[in-house]
Amino acid sequence: MMRAAEQAINILIAAQQACEEAYLQEDAPHIFILESESDNAKQE
Repeated sequence: MMRAAEQAINILIAAQQACEEAYLQEDAPHIFILESESDNAKQE
């Protein structure tokens, strides 16, 4: 039973590492700021 739990943990760790590597290889997202309704009211 402990061996199966250890294998499951190792699978999860490997999946997490693969996900992190894929995320880090992606281009950075385009970030923009949305104006809120209160910002629009202040400008008027």
